[in-house]
Amino acid sequence: MVLIAHIMGSLYGLLAVVFGAFGAHALKKTLNEQQLKSFETGVKYQMYHAILLLVLGFNFNLETALERYMIYCFIIGVFLFSFSIYGLSISAAKGKKLRFLGPITPLGGLLLVIGWGLLFYSFIQNLV
Repeated sequence: MVLIAHIMGSLYGLLAVVFGAFGAHALKKTLNEQQLKSFETGVKYQMYHAILLLVLGFNFNLETALERYMIYCFIIGVFLFSFSIYGLSISAAKGKKLRFLGPITPLGGLLLVIGWGLLFYSFIQNLV
């Protein structure tokens, strides 16, 4: 599980840099200001959670069910949240908004919140 956290953290980090550059240069001419801000939000959240996955992989053994669920929530949450934002932003700019992605974004956000809640719970659990 530690290897998965490291692989996904590094992959998400790599893609966040690529997508950030793509948004700042190629999409700047295509997206309106609101769409570009949404795209940038996806990139920021992706990078934040890429770093978090790496930190968790280095600091937890990720052997308990709680820790595994936390990692899964972050990995799946980032994918659903950020990648649905990318799809919504780009498709809207092309005039063919993929509306089915709309409900996926908050689901991804919910998984990120659950992941953070599980991390908080793991800290509280270690205090007791």
